Amino acid sequence: MNAPVKFETTLKDWETDQEVRWCPGCGDYAILKAVQRTLPQLGCDPKNTVFISGIGCSSRFPYYMESYGFHTIHGRAPAVATGVKLANPDLDVWLVTGDGDGLSIGGNHMMHVLRRNVNMQIMLFNNEIYGLTKGQASPTSREGTKSPSTPIGSYDRPANPCSFALGAGARFIGRGFDVSKNLPDVLKAAHGHQGAAFIEIFQNCIVYNKDVFEDFAAPKGAGDRQLWLEHDKPMLFGDPKTGFDKGIALDRENLALKVVDVVDGDWEAADVLVHDATNRSLAHLLIEMPFGPFPMALGVIYDDPAPTFEAAVVEERAKSAAGKEANLAKLLAKGQTWTVDAAEGHPTD
Repeated sequence: MNAPVKFETTLKDWETDQEVRWCPGCGDYAILKAVQRTLPQLGCDPKNTVFISGIGCSSRFPYYMESYGFHTIHGRAPAVATGVKLANPDLDVWLVTGDGDGLSIGGNHMMHVLRRNVNMQIMLFNNEIYGLTKGQASPTSREGTKSPSTPIGSYDRPANPCSFALGAGARFIGRGFDVSKNLPDVLKAAHGHQGAAFIEIFQNCIVYNKDVFEDFAAPKGAGDRQLWLEHDKPMLFGDPKTGFDKGIALDRENLALKVVDVVDGDWEAADVLVHDATNRSLAHLLIEMPFGPFPMALGVIYDDPAPTFEAAVVEERAKSAAGKEANLAKLLAKGQTWTVDAAEGHPTD
């Protein structure tokens, strides 16, 4: 695989002439712009970039990116993306899916692309509802969610996308939300990671699940409800204007996290944890923090690279081909063969 070459592009170079067809106010618009603004900063080449999606509102994404793209079938985008990456490992592959597409019918395929560690960016738009098929409860819908498929309220325990990814063996896990100014930073970190980079993006469905994330995404008081993680930085949150006055510490007796007060900015005295993005156990604790007593963990939660699947496949191919002649005719004639006698109409040895 060759080293990437930096290209100079602008946001306009990544916009297509297609009419963007999402509901007015949909969070997908903000995610689209975040990606289109981020790719020029990364020096990506539209001719070397591929967006692959499954089915759902989020999966219209490839139509709106001026690059190569493939709108595939329900839940199978990870399998198609894996094939694309194996066919040409130098391509920059982005996989776009939703909570229904990626965690319901596509859960099996998602698991395998993560455990294999195929080098691509996986953006899972989580709006906690089936938007395209008119608002049924999805695998991530909260308990009590009323919808056409759960008219008296869902009693399913919702899936946690990041927990799923971590359990499947993902080596990069990030979180953001549609209108956050920090989302491009998470996308850049994911792109810089060699391997399967999983990003859960909370996305507001304006029609069927409006403002379900306002409890932590609303601008007013966001500092107290959002924990933006940075590697080697203390886990602080609170009002940034007055100074972060809270932090996350380890309750050693119960091997759990806890919220502590930070007085006069002295986070060390409060025993606030410093984020280690390579620590899988810490990532698990952060992903499972219950929102309410804790802030929502956002940013790069886990980043611990490992050898990629396609690199191993390329190496295996090279070893298998070493010292061998590429001769199709010889290959076809190898082994048991016979000749069809046209006059007799049957084969003869």
